[in-house]
Amino acid sequence: MLSLRQALLTLAIGALGGGAFQLAGLPAAWLAGAMVATATAVLSGVRCAIPDRLRDMLFVVLGLTMGAGVTPETVERIGEWPVTMLLVLVSVAAVLGATFLFQRKVAGWDRDTAYFAAIPGALSYVMILSLSYPRADTMRVAVAQTLRVFILVSLLPPIIVGSEPDVAAAVPALPVELLPLALVAAAALVCGYLFQRLGVPAGWLTGPFFVSAALNASGIVAVHLPEWLTVPALVGLGCIIGCRFTSISLRDLLRLLLVSLGAFAVGMSIAVAISLFASSLLGLPLGQLLLAYAPGGLEAMTLLAYLLDLDPAFVAAHQLARYFGMVLLLPFATRRILGPPQRVV
Repeated sequence: MLSLRQALLTLAIGALGGGAFQLAGLPAAWLAGAMVATATAVLSGVRCAIPDRLRDMLFVVLGLTMGAGVTPETVERIGEWPVTMLLVLVSVAAVLGATFLFQRKVAGWDRDTAYFAAIPGALSYVMILSLSYPRADTMRVAVAQTLRVFILVSLLPPIIVGSEPDVAAAVPALPVELLPLALVAAAALVCGYLFQRLGVPAGWLTGPFFVSAALNASGIVAVHLPEWLTVPALVGLGCIIGCRFTSISLRDLLRLLLVSLGAFAVGMSIAVAISLFASSLLGLPLGQLLLAYAPGGLEAMTLLAYLLDLDPAFVAAHQLARYFGMVLLLPFATRRILGPPQRVV
């Protein structure tokens, strides 16, 4: 059973990393700093972990926080989404195909491993699907998928800040009355629980997000959480991502990192090209589109949209569309590409 001491140590390491990034003035500092510090500690042999219950509560706070970035103006632009939603399908197919070819032909990975590692996001679903194809190296698939999110969170904020000179640091916190906040939190917990039970990806985060987004977009109440809630939640998410590097040697990680950087460059180049096209066509912020088409990481990409003062509702909707599209189509695509499920010999 995970000890309280281990969890507190993990959060302390994340807080130190986040604080260092914050002092350095880096974008998305608390999230990225905590992630880098925790991953470094794990690779150095420190046992780091976050309890599942604490993780769920952190997601509730983050969901409410991200919803604060949705405004009535967001609703007015929903009519533009069908075009960008169509481009999600194009992006997923192109990123998967190009990344698969890179990992297969350049990195020399076997067909099954290259295929599952190339799927942009939906790690849990991909891992379950890969169990039917025992020739796939599931450890390599899991690490490759995690490294993709790691690289996205590390590199996208400075890129987006550089490409969008008017991007702000975040939505400013407003004074919060405790009773309305408690009622909103209760509604968020109920919605998060229902979303989780229904199998919605990251249900504990997406449920509260939609509660907060609906309230903010309608103008009924402004949901803005204080920093003493949001900062620990950001640190916690960074720790959760960093903890995924357990059970891998530094040597193997460096090898995978080189391949993952190449695969990231291939996939992200496609996402950038599609984002540039959509931005020129619809006049939407390039950074917002980059987060919407980024290959993986629903929670992290939506949160980055909020932290960079972009439209989290737009990003979340497109990332969810990508996820649900893959859940519906991957079983058929996998059977066609890899053949029928295999039996363990």
